Amino acid sequence: MDGGESMTDNASMSRIASRMKEIEPFHVMALLARARELEAQGRDVIHMEIGEPDFPTPDPIVAAGMAALEQGRHHYTLATGLPALKEAISHYYKQHYRVDIDPERIIITPGSSGALQLLMGVLVDAGDRVLLADPGYPCNRNFVRLVGGEPASIPVDGTTGYQLTAQQIGDAWCERSRLVMVASPSNPTGTLVPGRELAAIARFVEQKGGHLLVDEIYHGLVYDGQAKTALSIESELFVINSFSKYFGMTGWRLGWLVAPEAYVPALDKLAQNIFLAASTPAQYAALAAFEPETLALLEQRREIFRQRRDYLLPALSGLGFKFHAAPQGAFYLYADCSDLTDDSFAFCRNLLETAGVAATPGKDFGQNRAHQHIRFAYTTSLEKLEMGVDRIRAYLNG
Repeated sequence: MDGGESMTDNASMSRIASRMKEIEPFHVMALLARARELEAQGRDVIHMEIGEPDFPTPDPIVAAGMAALEQGRHHYTLATGLPALKEAISHYYKQHYRVDIDPERIIITPGSSGALQLLMGVLVDAGDRVLLADPGYPCNRNFVRLVGGEPASIPVDGTTGYQLTAQQIGDAWCERSRLVMVASPSNPTGTLVPGRELAAIARFVEQKGGHLLVDEIYHGLVYDGQAKTALSIESELFVINSFSKYFGMTGWRLGWLVAPEAYVPALDKLAQNIFLAASTPAQYAALAAFEPETLALLEQRREIFRQRRDYLLPALSGLGFKFHAAPQGAFYLYADCSDLTDDSFAFCRNLLETAGVAATPGKDFGQNRAHQHIRFAYTTSLEKLEMGVDRIRAYLNG
């Protein structure tokens, strides 16, 4: 390459949008890449970093997807989604939650990330503040930045179950505040927003003329009782969900959002422009997710996740990790490692290199005492979790 080409490349790089400086990558991806390198070298690695169920997509869903392809069902659907799938989701809310949702309020999206992108585009103007919990799912902050909004991270801890309260939201609210985002169960902590607190949050946000968005993508994976959807508390809010976690369809990239009726036309219009429609074969496949055979299998898997949680939580506690709030759902444990290290990223890196155990450092989830926390995912078999604990114990004793 001659000098002229180098200058052109450098000039092109300098024209990257300034917003990209504020959008951080997943730090765990560097650890995952290193884990793959070690595995290529013949090392055995216990993966406790990946937020993806280890179970395959249920057979009835796969069969429905294959049938859709064989029958030529691969053309565009409406931007808001396949009507039959919207009806099926509405029926699921009725049967599972005893909540009536008009199918027209349901919009099918390419994963819950597609739903978040739609909502940010429709609800947030440049300069608007969006209130979120820290720690929390990192992409939420980046979706806010993508539309020129300002993510306002509120530190939370075990005293509130790592969840926002109406009081905290009230203290942080200002004239530029427009949207509050909560996740129940949450990533990385696995905790729920208590129903009474969620109702108080909804009342406050409504009084302020703002919007409330509730992330329920881990809703099927709740182990101590059954979670209530936020839509049973208040209908005039936004709820997102996904076929990735409970339904085991991560790579199919399919999710949905439920919106107040008045916002559907704007969401429809933006969906037409951003992605036109979610994958048609994936939508037909998802119809089988609500069949009794599939739901019975998913409940068996939920019980396996519960067994893993009930093993891993006391096992890690016995090694010196601390847990300040009981994880009620999802498949994560958010561990305070401050008695073992003052640098969770270095700890995770050394744990991988030395013991062959991969975990996610807290810095992926925010700034709030991130260096003192690690997320462990129980998305692998109980046998491998036991091996992982043994390796961590040996590492700590070494």
